Parts: sequence; C-alpha cells; structure tokens
Amino acid sequence: MPPQNYEIVTGVVIATIIFLLAGFFIVMIIAYANNRKKKFIEEKQIMQSKFQNELLQTQLEIQEQTLKNISQEIHDNIGQALSLAKLNLNTMPAMDDEALQQKILNSKELVSKAIVDLRDLSRSLDTDYVQQMGLQRAIEYEVEMIRKTGTVETTMIVEGSLFRFEKQKELILFRIVQETFNNILKHAGAKNINVNINYDAAGFTLIIKDDGKGVDLQPLNQGENNNFGLGIRNMNNRAKLIGADFKMSSILGEGTEIRIILPNEPNNENKQ
Repeated sequence: MPPQNYEIVTGVVIATIIFLLAGFFIVMIIAYANNRKKKFIEEKQIMQSKFQNELLQTQLEIQEQTLKNISQEIHDNIGQALSLAKLNLNTMPAMDDEALQQKILNSKELVSKAIVDLRDLSRSLDTDYVQQMGLQRAIEYEVEMIRKTGTVETTMIVEGSLFRFEKQKELILFRIVQETFNNILKHAGAKNINVNINYDAAGFTLIIKDDGKGVDLQPLNQGENNNFGLGIRNMNNRAKLIGADFKMSSILGEGTEIRIILPNEPNNENKQ
C-alpha cells in the first residue's frame, strides 16, 4: 500500500476511534446525568413523603392532645356541674303538685342521660382510655353508643382470635373508625351499620358497611379538591402512616363500604 494511502487509512481509523470514543463518552455523560436526575427525583419524593408523614404525625399528636384536653374538661367541669344539678333535684322536697313533680322527675332523667352520654363521649375522646381498652373494645364501645341513640341499627361480628397492635397504630385506626361513623351518621341517612372484624395469620381486616344513600366517588378518583375528598384522603393518609391499606367503595342509593387491612406484626402477642 502506498505511504499516502496508508496515512489516509490510518487517519480514518484514528478519526473513527476518536468519534466512537467521543460518542461513548457523550452517552456515558448523558446516562450519568439521567441517573443523577432520577436519583435526585427519587430522593426528593422520599423527602416529600417523609415530610408529609412527619407533618401528619405532628397533626395527629396535636389533635390527640386537644381531644384529651376536651375530655378532661368534660369530666372535670360539665360532668361535675350536671352531677350537682342532679343532686339538687334529688334533694328537692316532695310536692303536692303532680304536674310539677312529673317535670322534676323528667328533669332528673334528662340530667342522668346527659351525664351518661357525656361520660361516654369523654371516654371516646380520651387517648389513654382508648389505648387502655384496646382497638376492638373501643370499636365495640362506639357501636354501642350509636345503638343507644335508637336512630341506626348496628351489628358487629368478630372472627378469629384477638391480637393487639402497637398502641399508636390502634389509636390511629380507631380515629379512622370514629370519622367513618361520624360521616355515616351525618351524611349517609343509613338505617343499618354493619361492622366486621377479622383476625387471621395475615393480619387485621376491618369492614364498615352502611345502607345509606351512597356517594359519588368519581370526583375523588379524578383528584378534584373538595371537603369530602379531603376527609377521605386524610383517612387514607392516616392508614398509610401505619402501613394499612384503606379502600372505599360506594353505590348510589345502596350504601358505602370502608375496608381497612393492617398486616400482622412479626412479634404480635395473642392476648386479650
């Protein structure tokens, strides 16, 4: 091969190698940049998720402290005032006026009922009392309170052997249950509420069904921001905070179902 041609071929080969190396380095730089960008986005999402969880945890702690203070105020002030009013009624002398005597008797009954209702409300708001009772007993207590109102029929079925979760998890679950009951009583127009609790090897499943008017979940699924959607998202976020799965389904005119599944803890104690 003539020297001139050899130099041309050599130059072409060297240029090709340089071009390929340049392309390789460009691809590596782009891949590295994309990888850094992906890692940055993932870290940002993790930080945002952690921030949201910490914010939610702080909100829950503030809420629990507020509820505890309200519970104490009900017990110390309103409850005592009603007890004194009942005592005064009980010590009133008998009167000949039958109508007045009947009014006094009715007042005693109303005050007694108010004392019982306020005591029940105080207990359901008291964080320590709820944690002491445990999740299942606390839910049973709420169901019984609803039944006593006489406005809604309630049933509660428990399947499997009871086991306990960490207290904070049980408290958050109970607050979700309370909010669910509150929504049913305020908005559903239901005649029946059915509660089903199941304990098995996989974990804890809670189902709350009502036969009310149901709700349209389409705005929620489409991400529209409204008060109803905010309430459901709050319950969902609370469930996620403790590693639970929250699902809601509803049919207009037939009712709504809330389903919460909390996986079992490795060292759960099977105790009452």
